[in-house]
Amino acid sequence: MLKLPLFSQQQRPGLSADQRTLLRQVSRSFDLSIRLLPPALQGPVAIGYLLARATDTVADTTALPLAERQDLLTLMSQAIDASQACTPRTAELNRLTQAFSAQQTDPHERALMQALPQCLPLLHTLTDADQTSVRQVLRHITQGQQLDMTRFGPGLQALQTEAELADYTWLVAGCVGEFWTELCGRHLPGYSLLPQAEMMRIGREYGMGLQRLNIIRDAGADLTAGRCYWPEETLRQAGLTPAMLEQAAQTPNADTLLALAPLYTQWLDHTQAQLADGMRYALALRPLRLRLASALPALIGARTVALLRQAGPAALNQRVKMPRHEVRALLGRIALGLASPAVLDRQFRKLSDAPQQ
Repeated sequence: MLKLPLFSQQQRPGLSADQRTLLRQVSRSFDLSIRLLPPALQGPVAIGYLLARATDTVADTTALPLAERQDLLTLMSQAIDASQACTPRTAELNRLTQAFSAQQTDPHERALMQALPQCLPLLHTLTDADQTSVRQVLRHITQGQQLDMTRFGPGLQALQTEAELADYTWLVAGCVGEFWTELCGRHLPGYSLLPQAEMMRIGREYGMGLQRLNIIRDAGADLTAGRCYWPEETLRQAGLTPAMLEQAAQTPNADTLLALAPLYTQWLDHTQAQLADGMRYALALRPLRLRLASALPALIGARTVALLRQAGPAALNQRVKMPRHEVRALLGRIALGLASPAVLDRQFRKLSDAPQQ
């Protein structure tokens, strides 16, 4: 593959070598986007992501008691909001974090939780304005995670309305699009061809679309774990219930999958439209590195949507993901085209439309 300077490793401000390695381990795809960012953005984005990934690990470890996870997440939120690196409850947080990390089965998530006492002070290496932005976005994210923990108790539980789904996708992802845009406006004057208000709007839609894509892609595993993010009111219109989908995720049922097909298509169409907003966002960016960092999730997302369309509702029983060799080939094509807006737009359309490459 042709190498460009924009693909080289960059020193993330504030992160040690071990923390940069940890960042790669807990998210290879997003780590690539962070490495492509202009240096002024790398610090707040990387630190915010590491802390959000840690809180997400706590919220998602459903094998552990709910009360234990809620207490730890509350302590983590308080530590993030604290104006000083050390708080009166730091020792308690460190003790609970280490006990929690010992119960993690994933080695990278275990390492992340063990490193949390060293990651939290990173927030205080940022400027006051960036600290405020990171705290605000993490406040929204942890609110969404707390909602998740209380909403999905023992047994199968489901969201009730489309409004709940929209609120959830904004809390855990749409606010990230706003955070990203806020940082760009602060650090990179003239970064966009569009007004800041429009960039905030489509940035929000972009984040929400990426979360909806995660929901569709992971629906089978979530249903098996007792979580249904597809609202009951919408399922009812198709004569379906969360219990029927849970059963279909475990044992394919032709009638259930047939009834689900129109809704499944509608959800993918909605997601595709939000990813298209994401591409419009990326194409409006002037700095090449920033444009590519912002476009990558939309490009990978477009291919994932195409694969989900190809699989149909049977994706409930499959793991659908863009293969790594396709990602490498995509990066090669982008590099050859110097990540120009025309090349990125063409790749997005190709990945969205083609059943195979």
